[in-house]
Amino acid sequence: MFARLVYESFRRQKRRKLLAGSAIALGVTVATAMIAVATGIGDKINRELRSFGSNIVITPQEDSLDLDVGGVSIKPPSDGAFLRESDLPLIKSIFWHHNILGFAPMLPASATIETIQGPQAVAVLGTYFAHPYSYGKETLITGVRTTHPWWRVEGAWPEDGGHDLLAGEKLAARLNIKPGDTVTLAGTAHRVSGILSTGSAEDDELVAPIALAQELLGRPGAVRRVFVSALTKPEDAFARVDPKTLQGAVYDRWYCSPYAQSIAYQLQQAVPNSHAEPIRQVSQNEGVILARVEGLLLLVTIAALLASALTVSAAMANTMFERRAEVGLMKALGAANASVASLLFAETALLCTLASLVGFVLGTVLAHEIGSRIFGSHISVQPVVLPVVLLLAGVVTVAGSAAAIRRAVQMDPVFALRGAA
Repeated sequence: MFARLVYESFRRQKRRKLLAGSAIALGVTVATAMIAVATGIGDKINRELRSFGSNIVITPQEDSLDLDVGGVSIKPPSDGAFLRESDLPLIKSIFWHHNILGFAPMLPASATIETIQGPQAVAVLGTYFAHPYSYGKETLITGVRTTHPWWRVEGAWPEDGGHDLLAGEKLAARLNIKPGDTVTLAGTAHRVSGILSTGSAEDDELVAPIALAQELLGRPGAVRRVFVSALTKPEDAFARVDPKTLQGAVYDRWYCSPYAQSIAYQLQQAVPNSHAEPIRQVSQNEGVILARVEGLLLLVTIAALLASALTVSAAMANTMFERRAEVGLMKALGAANASVASLLFAETALLCTLASLVGFVLGTVLAHEIGSRIFGSHISVQPVVLPVVLLLAGVVTVAGSAAAIRRAVQMDPVFALRGAA
């Protein structure tokens, strides 16, 4: 009889049940999609942020030495401090080597260029453009085209093994250099394959394969600094802990977390005579951006659930008003308050379960669309999300229907039947 009463309630009140169920399904759809996006957004946002450049820099160890004399901080001269180019493959030997998306060594030099006005001193920056690297079974194409994606070239990029170079746009305008021109640098002719625009100091420099800068300096295999682009976990309080103060399992947890600080620490261990540190402006802003995006997703989820709760409350209040004669008749025939309440809550629970399953399926589709259209990759909904959204839907349904059911249970059958008559 109990099951029949529940069935008849759904059969006779299709429109009311559909309205309440649609509200629950809509809330669950949004909640499912937002939870899926929030749990998978970290790596995707980090990959998007990597389009803004590198987030770790490696320099010679001597650059990090400080000397304090009489209260005055004196840094030792570091013009002669270099890293070895042959050590760069060790960057891919760290624990988080799969998180290293690319690196670009830099070596500044100077040379004399022949112009119509006569010889002029110019700054030359040696680097990788798209250099193939391999470490073990892993291969990588790395260079400034990966770590400095905002660099724009009018013309063509030089080959790393060639003798072509780029001219910064300010230098090119001053010396009237165009793509395809030939310039004489330190007595050797080089073709300018393109004009470089970075919005920084490189606009007034020549950018060449690193071998050319090494030749100009007379330092084969030398590197001044290395910019590294790595996927990292947003910075929190634990990330900023000094690893020298950690021991045991706490140290292992810090070391095995992909913080920018821990990856820099591992890079410093891997590359001999080096000092690595995160680029603070980048690593700190990543955490701020991710926290704000996650906060926005949370607000959207809460708003959707509140809207669902209000809709369910209105629908249930209207339903209880229409069913006051039915409830009054049950109580007049001897039904206890607990029996009436259990019947109404059973209907609500069944409606919640069916609507939640529909909402979960729709939320999975919505999460997939968000991933493909915004991030260009797939966002999967983990099975553990289902019990979470079922719990949220249950809370929303109970919050929306409890007041109406409470009024129905406390209804005096005499007044309920008299009102119906």
